[in-house]
Amino acid sequence: MFERLSDRISHTLRNLRGIGKIRESNIAEALSEVKASLLEADVQYKVVQSFVDSVRQKALGQEVLGSVEPGQQFVKILYDELLRILGGKSVEIPKVSGKPLKILLMGLQGSGKTTTAAKLAKFLRDDRRERPFLIPTDTVRPAAREQLEQLGAENSLPVFLSRDTDPVSICEAAIKAVECREVAANCLIFDTQGRLAVDKSLIGELKALREAVQPDLVFYVLDSMTGQDAVRSAEVFTQKIGFDGMIVTKLDGDARGGAALSVCVTTGKPIYFVGIGEKLEALERLHPDRLASRILGMGDIVTLVERAEKVVDLKAARELSKKIQKNQFTIEDFAEQIQAVKKMGSFEDLIGFLPGGQQMKKDLQGGIPENELKKTDAIIKSMTQQERRNFQIIDGNRRKRIANGSGTTVTDVNRFLKQFVQARSMLSRLGKVGVKGLRRGGGF
Repeated sequence: MFERLSDRISHTLRNLRGIGKIRESNIAEALSEVKASLLEADVQYKVVQSFVDSVRQKALGQEVLGSVEPGQQFVKILYDELLRILGGKSVEIPKVSGKPLKILLMGLQGSGKTTTAAKLAKFLRDDRRERPFLIPTDTVRPAAREQLEQLGAENSLPVFLSRDTDPVSICEAAIKAVECREVAANCLIFDTQGRLAVDKSLIGELKALREAVQPDLVFYVLDSMTGQDAVRSAEVFTQKIGFDGMIVTKLDGDARGGAALSVCVTTGKPIYFVGIGEKLEALERLHPDRLASRILGMGDIVTLVERAEKVVDLKAARELSKKIQKNQFTIEDFAEQIQAVKKMGSFEDLIGFLPGGQQMKKDLQGGIPENELKKTDAIIKSMTQQERRNFQIIDGNRRKRIANGSGTTVTDVNRFLKQFVQARSMLSRLGKVGVKGLRRGGGF
């Protein structure tokens, strides 16, 4: 997400380290680089110019704190301005009492509304313990309703089944089904039709749907790959129909992401969620402070921890801790940890959450750890259960069989076993010393 922008700005900030004082002469080049970075990321020119002018004014008009390096103070100014154009603080879907929460999604064709509707339903069910109900109203795009029905079936999400051709009638029938308690739901998500461009018929249909649904929340689904056209389309949607916030899609690909920043500023509407992949789990709440930190190369440890908490079984973690302390950690345990890490995202993705993550990715030359994990996974899967539970029985013949079965070499198997033994020994010692022991100066 915003990797190109983050990479260029981080490079610019590295050149500012060690400056003696914030002067126009020593920040002019930095601001020029920041401006070029934002324009390259597809941020609208007016937004970029306003951002740069504001940063320059604050940097030159601010006294340098004695305990803070001027370069660090300049980074803080950049951070505050990024935070401002991202909306300042994260926003949440409101709680509605006494009636179902109604959410209407709208946007251009191809922006990912249907998949986003299913992602949002899954988020509300899994993270907020809501009972979502998906209502497909796109009766024009071929197989649009069938797509949502399939996503619902695959993820145990209820979908309103109707072959009516009138979107308003579909919405009214779905609302009635919930009100009559034919469906146990407290959150209704309406997936609407889109067009390749904004036209009168689309605006008219969406106005009619909004009038019929009376939604509590309207989301504009923005394709981050749209570029400058995204700003013009969003302005028409907000003027003609109105929306409360945005869900930005396709931020996992080659999208530069600047369109999202531009739309935030020009419409004054916040980003609620970002889509970072095709899977229904790939929807995350946007936290402006965390994203600003990542863009400036300072990492996002909080989000990384939150991802870990979603995949970690606390009971299993306690049992694993006991096994580590007793030096009983097995290859089978190691394999389970690999699977847990995979659930958190790709290795490359996880590195991006660490301070200096973009530079680390470059140093690793195209995802070498990812390839090594795949190789390790293949080696482990070629072992018998007995071997995974007791690595000491893996002799020369077994190593040859494992290498042949995993498509690797005996050298690869030997390297993995050596690394596993070293990691096992280190974990055992760490478990015995404990964090308190390390703080007191205890060692291995």
